Amino acid sequence: QVHPVESGGGLVQSGGSLRLSCEASGTIFGGNNMGWYRQAPGGERELVATVTPAGSTNYDDSVKGRFTISRDNAKNLVDLRMSSLKPEDTAVYYCNAVYCSRLGCFPPGPGSWGLGTQVTVSS
Repeated sequence: QVHPVESGGGLVQSGGSLRLSCEASGTIFGGNNMGWYRQAPGGERELVATVTPAGSTNYDDSVKGRFTISRDNAKNLVDLRMSSLKPEDTAVYYCNAVYCSRLGCFPPGPGSWGLGTQVTVSS
């Protein structure tokens, strides 16, 4: 498996919940920070949640308090629990590594991405 495999998306009403799951190869997962990204129609891909190998987490302000990211290092799995969903959360969600340095945190390059999973929140 070269690319991450995301699952768990779907159609949900505003205020509802979903749980996304991602399985990544050891090459991707390894000792890297892992993150969930999303791309809304016509928009740029953005990082919404990050988890370090030790389990420390960080969230974009737009999802803080509503989304929870977690990882299982033994199984190379990353989950994203989403609650109080809003129509503006509608996007394709991807998981992948997050490469951080003193210059900031950056996503992998093109060609490293899975198909993502579609999340649609109706109002």
